[in-house]
Amino acid sequence: MTAMRIGYAVHVVASCPGSEVIEVPQQSWTEQEERQYEHIKNQALEHGSSLERAAEIAARTVNKNRAQRGESRQRSRTATQDIPPQRRGGLRSGRRSGSGGRTKRQLYADAQRADIKGRSKMTKAELERVLKRI
Repeated sequence: MTAMRIGYAVHVVASCPGSEVIEVPQQSWTEQEERQYEHIKNQALEHGSSLERAAEIAARTVNKNRAQRGESRQRSRTATQDIPPQRRGGLRSGRRSGSGGRTKRQLYADAQRADIKGRSKMTKAELERVLKRI
């Protein structure tokens, strides 16, 4: 497989047996962000992710942090208004049992769009219950 590593994210260019990985350094990342990328990628590899998936997870995390600090040219509303990836951890990864799912802020936004009365005084559990009914 031939891949291009842009911003330390591996992007597949063509799938050919015996091809090499082409690396292009990310110019906008600081040394700290590069270390963070390597650390996150290594952790994902230790947890069983493929090299491509680990690189994608790491790059998305670093880029989301940059967007939240206002350092990137492009940023989505989710990247800037959502909680940081480090704090969120694996809450929404789908691999945990127990609590997780959407945040209270996300549930509140859904309730606001659905024009649910009394939403500001509801707990996360109450918001989940009300939103399941609609």
